[in-house]
Amino acid sequence: MIVAGILTPLENVMTHVLEWLHVTVGLPWAWSIVVLTLIVRILLVPVAVRQIHSMQSLQMHAPEMKAIQQRWKGDRQRQQEELMKFYKENKINPYASCLPLVFQIPIFIALYYTLRHFDTKILPKYPHSSVDWLHLVNITEHTAVGWGPLLLVIYVVSQLTSSYFMSNQMQSSAQRAMIMVLPIVFVPIWLRFPSGLMIYWVTTNLWTTGQGLVSRKLIPRPTPPPKRTSRTPPKEAVASNEPAAAPSSSRPVRTGPPRRVKKKRGGGRPRR
Repeated sequence: MIVAGILTPLENVMTHVLEWLHVTVGLPWAWSIVVLTLIVRILLVPVAVRQIHSMQSLQMHAPEMKAIQQRWKGDRQRQQEELMKFYKENKINPYASCLPLVFQIPIFIALYYTLRHFDTKILPKYPHSSVDWLHLVNITEHTAVGWGPLLLVIYVVSQLTSSYFMSNQMQSSAQRAMIMVLPIVFVPIWLRFPSGLMIYWVTTNLWTTGQGLVSRKLIPRPTPPPKRTSRTPPKEAVASNEPAAAPSSSRPVRTGPPRRVKKKRGGGRPRR
């Protein structure tokens, strides 16, 4: 396959890392996959932080973007132009929320091909090594075999938990519903994958859940811009702390008691 050929260098890297963790560190193959997952997620921390800031910024500017969409709802091209201009002015990357997943997909596929040829390329070098995980599943067998469905249940729970933290940052209810339903939709597909891939993805989900909990406490939300109203003073008045000078008048100021005005008798009516 073309994809397999393109990802061959990454597959070789996966193989070398797994062998190093197994031989040098002394970990079983299943736990080597867990540590490999942690290494990948640690390398993706800067991308994850950027993702969190981008989603927070999108959430903060959602009312302004909705106003642009309503203003140009009859002209889709102008609407996209105005939105892209708004993204540029506010330094928003609408695609940053997808970056961690984009980086993980090639690693996931490369690990799939690594486990697919594990029995023929890697395991013969280490005939006495174990490929079991907690004596329940074999990392090279399909998830549907043996206790694999139990691992699948753990995957669904961990995926829903990690998806919950991601959906909280989304404005669209359709997106939130989709991201919560997708884990259940993919269950029949996961049954055909090796259990080692399930271990990789469960570890990823648990990391995402912990990352969501930590980011809520450690990463502050960006400060929203101040809302201007009719009572908001102009910038020049805010910048200057000096009181405004009283208007000058060229007329002399009259002093003393007020002048009395004599009223005409009869209220000014003409006599008959």
